[in-house]
Amino acid sequence: MASRKNSTDDPLAPVTLAVGQEDLLLDRAVRQVTAAARAADPDTDVRDLTADQLQPGTLAELTSPSLFAERKVVIVRNAQDLSADTVKDVKAYLAAPAEEITLVLLHPGGAKGKGLLDAARKAGAREVACPKTTKPAERLMFVRSEFRGLGRSATPEACQALVDSIGSDLRELASAVAQLAADVDGTIDEAVVARYYTGRAEASSFTVADRAVEGRAAEALEALRWSLSTGVAPVLITSALAQGVRAIGKLSSARGGRPADLARELGMPPWKIDRVRQQMRGWTPDGVAAAMRAVAAADEGVKGGGDDPEYALEKAVVAVARAARSRRG
Repeated sequence: MASRKNSTDDPLAPVTLAVGQEDLLLDRAVRQVTAAARAADPDTDVRDLTADQLQPGTLAELTSPSLFAERKVVIVRNAQDLSADTVKDVKAYLAAPAEEITLVLLHPGGAKGKGLLDAARKAGAREVACPKTTKPAERLMFVRSEFRGLGRSATPEACQALVDSIGSDLRELASAVAQLAADVDGTIDEAVVARYYTGRAEASSFTVADRAVEGRAAEALEALRWSLSTGVAPVLITSALAQGVRAIGKLSSARGGRPADLARELGMPPWKIDRVRQQMRGWTPDGVAAAMRAVAAADEGVKGGGDDPEYALEKAVVAVARAARSRRG
């Protein structure tokens, strides 16, 4: 869920500032405010505006005292695109917000429109962080948080399998968690996720990488073709291949020990240590180096450095699978 960054925890605070570029979290921040307002007054008037709809003078009209003292929520999206004159109006309003009115400003962060961002913070706005999730670990944390928020228990393997199967879209991840929570009794494990999302799991970039680092070239190529046919971006596949090979290299150079100890040392969850240990049996240091070179070449190829991204990926998959068998000759 979106996390609150200041001490104000009241969604009916005079001003809420939702900062970030993750659409799902921005929408949740808006829904939380509107739900709280309608719980307090079912007749709450909600105005949801884009930056170009909030012209100079519009905010004053929307927030002027009403004969019936009705509660209002005024939502301003893409606040960084407000005109200079409208920004002046908003800053003036921040200095003296109206009663029974909640202003919600959505801002991506960054340099554009930073003056308004700073002014809202200085005025003590309630701030909700809605950062874009760019790393697999962040998406894994999101899935775990979703299960906790629904009061459900899911194993680490199940959470990882769901991320591997669904991909990077938080809306789809949230929907999948909600479906599993509604349909499945007891603890949700990896087998349950596989049963629900087998087709997607087989088409995922991580399935391609897993089969490749295990030396199963034919299966990896089959998964690759399925992934590409279902719209998986080539860059996600090279990223998954790189992560898989790096995990092999990190674990092969680490000191022996229990999965929990290695997890702390390498920054991997214990269950992943066990999985990588099984995958690394045929690898050598030279094989890891060769595989990383092949993946780097494929990455360049899919980002415009080559004429045929699919061929570049096929070459990388075959090279990684061959490297996985280097210890066996």
